[in-house]
Amino acid sequence: MKIAVLGGGNGAYAAAADLALAGHEVALWRRSGTHFAQVLESQTIALTDARGTREVRLSLATTDLARALDGAELVVVPLPATAQEGLAGDLAPLLAEGQVVFLPPGTFGGYLMAQAMIEAGNHARVAFAETGTLPYLARKHSERSVTISVRATRLPTGVLPASDSERALGVIARAYPAVEPLSDLLDGALMNAGPIIHPPLILMNAGPLEHFEAWDIHNEGTQPSIRRVTNALDAERVALREALGYGAPHFPLADHYDDERDEWMYGDSSHEKLTGSGDWREKIDLTTHRYMREDIALGLTFYVSLGEWAGVDMPVAKGLLAIASAVVDEDLRVNGRSWERLGLSGLSRSELTALLRGGVAP
Repeated sequence: MKIAVLGGGNGAYAAAADLALAGHEVALWRRSGTHFAQVLESQTIALTDARGTREVRLSLATTDLARALDGAELVVVPLPATAQEGLAGDLAPLLAEGQVVFLPPGTFGGYLMAQAMIEAGNHARVAFAETGTLPYLARKHSERSVTISVRATRLPTGVLPASDSERALGVIARAYPAVEPLSDLLDGALMNAGPIIHPPLILMNAGPLEHFEAWDIHNEGTQPSIRRVTNALDAERVALREALGYGAPHFPLADHYDDERDEWMYGDSSHEKLTGSGDWREKIDLTTHRYMREDIALGLTFYVSLGEWAGVDMPVAKGLLAIASAVVDEDLRVNGRSWERLGLSGLSRSELTALLRGGVAP
């Protein structure tokens, strides 16, 4: 299958190399030619995983977005949600009939991209899908190498429009057999683990993060008191899902930490593999890091504002959002990806259901 992978981060490099290794025809696009020079020249990525290191040749590495998209059945966008709005405008006139755009994860970015297509006058049938996490726990170690510590074993995924789910999920499953069907795009967006796991970890580790040169929030930073806050925050996510009519499985984050519970998205022992790799011992700037700008400013704001629309009380989420706003000296509830800023706060429940089922109307 011909696949376009868009982005230059950990997830994009992991996806491009892994999918090419699996025999797919992969085009990797990155906006910046400066940081992409080594891959552009070699047309390869050095992939390291449990089976060792090997050079993986891509079908195409390019800074030309139209060329990367040309003929692709699947478009994988493992970019941070902070980059979605800008990319949506670039993608809008280029997406073609029948393509499937997969955002792992999405923070409801699929809706932004569908809306951008309509605004650009592009009425091609394109499906947008979101899942709860990246398909990989991965870290780049240079501008041409990436290490994959864990591959996802379960990828619960929702589609917009939901009426096109069977076709879209069939396309995604050819690249990611671990995909599992959900009701719709919002169902998928509410599986996003980033706004649950990362806010307590960075805010409750703020002292050591600012004191030490590097700190592993997943190793010594994951203490019982922080886990209890994470569990309480995740319970609010599950309550929001249930209030909106989405049933189990909810993939509670507690499953990630306890192999005696149901298998989580990364499978058993994934937390131990993550901490054992040492790749997450890093410097995190609390004002600029994507855990703040993506998972809190966009993701947690999305959860809180949707909860207010649905009438679900989320005191832990609101508290963490307020603390984060104080840390960055900015009202993230006002400036983040809220239900209001998406233009959806005026919808009734039935109107939301119709939108999720039928897609964004011209």
